[in-house]
Amino acid sequence: MQAGCCSVLAILAFLAGPRTPPEEPQPISDMTAKYHFLGASDVLAILDEEGRLKGYIEVAQPEEESEDILTYEIVDGTRQQNQVKFRTVRIHGKFYRFAGFVERGKGGGERDPDYLRLTGTLDVVSVDGTTGKESVQSMHVALKSWGKSEEPPD
Repeated sequence: MQAGCCSVLAILAFLAGPRTPPEEPQPISDMTAKYHFLGASDVLAILDEEGRLKGYIEVAQPEEESEDILTYEIVDGTRQQNQVKFRTVRIHGKFYRFAGFVERGKGGGERDPDYLRLTGTLDVVSVDGTTGKESVQSMHVALKSWGKSEEPPD
């Protein structure tokens, strides 16, 4: 009985093997890029200036409403290591808020699609014009950076 018990323990110890800690994500030195946003033609553009984020979100309006594209400027954005937070201006009682991380995507180089990825929670906040009450729609997103071949010519 004793030998069987030791054999089981030896097998379990072998199967468990040495434990290596999970790899730390590689730090991203600059997350400046354009990212795909919610709709097919929507764009998130971020300029990373040493951890201060600037930029905008361009959102196409539903066809039945207008052909306009609304540009929501990022008014408060920060990056500390790979942690990212930003908030946009409010237009027509609506603004965007993001909290999450920047990480390497599946693209092999900076010019490839999905080289960088923003993963986290995006809040679409609607503010009632008369009461000031906020209504928040939260969603988990993975926003992939554009590849150079995807960008329209300037």
